[in-house]
Amino acid sequence: MNSLRQNTPSLKELKQQARQLRSETATNSAPISHSKSLEMIAHQRGFKDWNTLHASASNRPAIEKLGLGDSVSGRYLGQSFQGEVVGIRAIKPGQLYQVSIQLEKAIDVVTFDSFSNFRRRLNCAVGLDGTSPAKTSNGKPHMVLAL
Repeated sequence: MNSLRQNTPSLKELKQQARQLRSETATNSAPISHSKSLEMIAHQRGFKDWNTLHASASNRPAIEKLGLGDSVSGRYLGQSFQGEVVGIRAIKPGQLYQVSIQLEKAIDVVTFDSFSNFRRRLNCAVGLDGTSPAKTSNGKPHMVLAL
């Protein structure tokens, strides 16, 4: 399966890398400013400057920032869940993605009192906003990811 995570991590991860670089250079050599460390991170990743890297990281839709092993939460058939992304691939690039999630705890996906169906793994197609186009009979999406 294709991981949609491109070479650009999230802004939070990039800023953490800059802080780490800054603290390492402060202990090993002359201290550098935070802005200088951001610029250095941008150059290491092949970007002209921090502003360009920032734009690249923040312009991607949230679903495209998901990668294998990422934690995710949301609702599936009305049940809340938390789990780990174990698969993700583009069905229609830029529009629709197939996501597979291994749940931390099994959820019952049946609403009838006399019947249960527990699932530990979910597979669903979702759009850029993390909501599945498929809907239940009451009009609610099968899956809604909290992105």
